[in-house]
Amino acid sequence: MTKIILLLLLLIAAIQVIKPLGWPGLKKRADAWKLVAGVVGVTFVSVILSALFQGL
Repeated sequence: MTKIILLLLLLIAAIQVIKPLGWPGLKKRADAWKLVAGVVGVTFVSVILSALFQGL
């Protein structure tokens, strides 16, 4: 599941570079870094959660 989310968010970031999405805060191509930062954050949280619940 985490790989699907990661792939989806990276795809959205790539689309932002090609043609800006126009969402609030994502009006310019240079705003793609915000999406990449989100991808890194989501990946970090998913790794931590999977490590916490692995022992259960």
